Amino acid sequence: MILVLIGYMASGKSTLGRILGNKLNYDFIDLDDYIEEKEALSVSDIFKSKGEIYFRKKETFYLKKLLENKTNLILSLGGGTPCYSNNMDLLRNVSNVKSIYLKASIPTLVERLKNEKSTRPLIAHIETDELLAEFIGKHLFERSQFYNLSEITITTDNKKEGDIIEELVLKLF
Repeated sequence: MILVLIGYMASGKSTLGRILGNKLNYDFIDLDDYIEEKEALSVSDIFKSKGEIYFRKKETFYLKKLLENKTNLILSLGGGTPCYSNNMDLLRNVSNVKSIYLKASIPTLVERLKNEKSTRPLIAHIETDELLAEFIGKHLFERSQFYNLSEITITTDNKKEGDIIEELVLKLF
């Protein structure tokens, strides 16, 4: 089985993916890290030098490659991945894939992201928590139609990592 973690940045995809991978003895791959390794450039450098269209094409290419060649995998997608190139349809049509939406509220995401802006190019320019909340709200409104197509939804607000993993395992098995 391939478990695909979907959600907005800072929803817990990478952190929970690693923990879940250890618990289930599955490999863990963060799609953005995988792309960076294969392209020998950071995601932000790919955006700067080759543009978003190039990045989105590569994102779909590597997603397909991972879905074809892997089993017993936890795959964490970038926050935008489900929203482009029919990637959600792709996930829904692969028989051994379970998509999991890690859902976090706007206040939770603001709290998690406000001190990470320098490492997140998408929000690096946002100066106040209020503007960050507005930005996240707009993005979530646009992206939630894709995120909500996931087979499983887990809310991550005000929960310990262990409790989220336990809830997820119960829903999976």
